[in-house]
Amino acid sequence: MKKISIYTFLLAGLLSFSACESDRDSNPVLQEPTTFVLNTPAYVNTTYDLTNSESVELTCSQPDFGYTAPVVYSVETSLTEDFKEVVKLDTKYTTAKMAVDASEMALAVTNLAVAQGKLEADFPLTTALYVRVIAELSSATEVVSSITSNVIKLPSVRTEFALPPVKLPAKLHLIGGFCDWDWGKSAEMIPCHDGTTGTFWRMVYIPSGTGVKFNTTTAWDGNEKGFAGCTPVDNYGAGLSNADGNIGVAKGGWYLIVIRSAVNGRSVDYTVEFNEPAVWLIGGAVKEGGDWTEGLADWKFTVPEKADDFFVSPAFAADAPEGPRAYVKIDGFDWWKSEFMVLNGKLTYRGAGKDLDRVTSKAGQKMYINFTSGAGKIE
Repeated sequence: MKKISIYTFLLAGLLSFSACESDRDSNPVLQEPTTFVLNTPAYVNTTYDLTNSESVELTCSQPDFGYTAPVVYSVETSLTEDFKEVVKLDTKYTTAKMAVDASEMALAVTNLAVAQGKLEADFPLTTALYVRVIAELSSATEVVSSITSNVIKLPSVRTEFALPPVKLPAKLHLIGGFCDWDWGKSAEMIPCHDGTTGTFWRMVYIPSGTGVKFNTTTAWDGNEKGFAGCTPVDNYGAGLSNADGNIGVAKGGWYLIVIRSAVNGRSVDYTVEFNEPAVWLIGGAVKEGGDWTEGLADWKFTVPEKADDFFVSPAFAADAPEGPRAYVKIDGFDWWKSEFMVLNGKLTYRGAGKDLDRVTSKAGQKMYINFTSGAGKIE
């Protein structure tokens, strides 16, 4: 009986130990790792030519989070050992051996150098580069734990200028009190033909005491420009001011707004002009056989007092089988680079596109343009 009791006790203990081990496996306990080492590459004293390399190989130890779990590694770079300015590379890794894309590292080096005042003319650039790695353990919704490695120094890293060229905007959108600050109702600016100069225009009615901003997209994405983000030019007594960051307009009414953009280093400078809302006729409708003189005083449209009314041309002086031509004048551009026409009851801009279709007109008719609704007619 004594032997049976001893065996029973041992069996119970084994079962209890097994249950504890099972609970430990199913309920792992997180521990914060205390060491995480990024290894210095074997060829650290050679020059890493990022332009002519595919990758830079990095290896590190695996931090101990207390249990086996997938760890995600991210690479950070800096031109200074204190990482005052840092770029975190986009690519993430799931192993402690990382083939870091050389072009991605070159982009990081270029951004860091430009932030220090380097220009494209300073490249190709050879510099020391400091690197560290962050290891993260995550749940389905958040980072549970992370640790940053030591810093290693790559004494000689060479790269060409890796930033894409800065381009003039292809589109600009104007928002403001005239559309209740709703991007869905914003006014898309019209590019001057042929669309490569970065110059845009739009005829807009601005209520008194309101303002405007503009952006390359129809969104509040942080890239919108207001008074401080451009050079406002008041050519028509608008009374421009900085109104809570917007381009404030004291005097309500119609304005021909012209936005000119120009590349300046790694940024784009904008000039925003508020001009007289002048619209003109030209061509066959103003004279038998046509007259192509710009800005003829007798062929200027009347300007409405309200936002939803029509600009109205003088009565056509002659039949025009090829149709009337209408335009706004943008300094530095021929008239046809900012012309428009009424087609099937709609205001149609030439913009950056091809020549507009023609509409036959008769002497005595007038052209009516509603720049707010986009409607138009010839009658």
